Amino acid sequence: MFSPLLDALPAVLTFPNLLAMIGGVLVGIVVGSLPGLTATMSIAVLLPLTFTMDPLVALGMMAGIYNGAMYGGAIPAILLRIPGTPAAIVTTFDGYPLAQQGRAGYALQVALLSSAFGGMMSAIAMMILAPPLSLVTLAFGPPEVFWVGIFGMAAVAVFLGEDMPKGFLSALIGLFIGMIGLDPVMSTDRFTFGRLELESGIDIVVLMVGLYAIPPCLEMAEDTAKAMGTRMKLEFQPFLKTIREIPRYFKIWSWAYLYGIFVGLLPGASGSFVSFLAYERAKRISKDPDSFGKGNPEGIAASEFGNNADNAAALIPTVTLGIPGSSVAAVIMGGLLVQGLQPGPDLFRNSADIIYGFMIQMFLTSLILIPLGGSFATNLFAQVLRIPRPLLIPLIICLSIVGAYCVQNSLFDVWLMFGFGLLGYVMSKTGLPLAPVALGVILGPLIESNLRLSLLLDVRNEHILFTRPICMVLIALLVLTTVLPPVWKHIRARRAREA
Repeated sequence: MFSPLLDALPAVLTFPNLLAMIGGVLVGIVVGSLPGLTATMSIAVLLPLTFTMDPLVALGMMAGIYNGAMYGGAIPAILLRIPGTPAAIVTTFDGYPLAQQGRAGYALQVALLSSAFGGMMSAIAMMILAPPLSLVTLAFGPPEVFWVGIFGMAAVAVFLGEDMPKGFLSALIGLFIGMIGLDPVMSTDRFTFGRLELESGIDIVVLMVGLYAIPPCLEMAEDTAKAMGTRMKLEFQPFLKTIREIPRYFKIWSWAYLYGIFVGLLPGASGSFVSFLAYERAKRISKDPDSFGKGNPEGIAASEFGNNADNAAALIPTVTLGIPGSSVAAVIMGGLLVQGLQPGPDLFRNSADIIYGFMIQMFLTSLILIPLGGSFATNLFAQVLRIPRPLLIPLIICLSIVGAYCVQNSLFDVWLMFGFGLLGYVMSKTGLPLAPVALGVILGPLIESNLRLSLLLDVRNEHILFTRPICMVLIALLVLTTVLPPVWKHIRARRAREA
């Protein structure tokens, strides 16, 4: 196994490959920092340009864009509370409060280190565990993926909201929004009200820009007079000091790593899902869980490490089985096919130097993030906070309009974004958490399609949704997740009253 890696290393370290990786990381950071532009979109645009490139050069550029964009999404999430990528939604929970406290530079540093180390550890897992871990994917059919989605929804609804009923209500709102569009089986309209623009469903970028960008603008506009002339403080901590704090995050990163590898192996799951799970676990094991959502850097570390730990892991089923683990993995698989490389077991036999070289590139581009992000992104992008807060309102709204319009070049999406903005504003005023809504839209189609496939597969009426071993384990975890927290909360309240 290590012999192919060593054989591929000299080809990876050539000047054209290094230049492609550095350029890809820079492009990825910029793309990720612009709401509405994603790694999937940028790599898809790049594909026609790779026809005449050397395979390793093309794959190195894709790897750089992939890892760079995943970190870049944290930049507007921290500075403006606008997730640059869907996976950065969770980063807004503690990143934006830290920015409001004048610690935006520190928040960006934590996000950078977590992203880089998450990507590197994911690449190592891809190098060592790709063949054996791909067998785990084969054990997860539609019934198991259905219960994984339900478990993720329940966990987020229970642990990310202070009120469980409100958390479940938000999740149901998200599931409803996710149902808008054409029925995936019968192709009939659902809740489209005759609008052709809604037949393709609600794009997650439009939703998250509306939910997370517009409400803060409205809240700032409520008190414009008080905010006039004021600016957010901007304090920088030496980067080496932040690096010395890395041991503080080892425990959180370990859990995020496990979630990233596990979810990355499941076709259709995403880094957004990993971020929610990692954040929920970090909150549960923290000594100060009440500080989450108020500016705890451990929340940023969990989110960013989690969504980057999924990067290379999502490519494991892609290169070993030809089954994309994510939308980006599907585009990268297209890049492999463009270069005449057929994903599957034969890929490791016939083109070992290229596929192992690509694994090394996934590791190196994550490593390159540290010097590029530390000097380029943190110091440059954090200057946004020097703009007076009232002036941030039109800036954020303009960025939101551009982000929503770029999705499909449609003004309808812009008006839709403003509608979700009003929904997010009302929800924030009534105490309804926004995270379950976003996750409901992400996981809703996955849950529905796998439920229908499970029912179609159950031709012998064996109730495979409930009788398969992995399904039974997931159901048990689901029950524990939804039942134990309120029981424990009741016991603690009772003990407090008695004391």
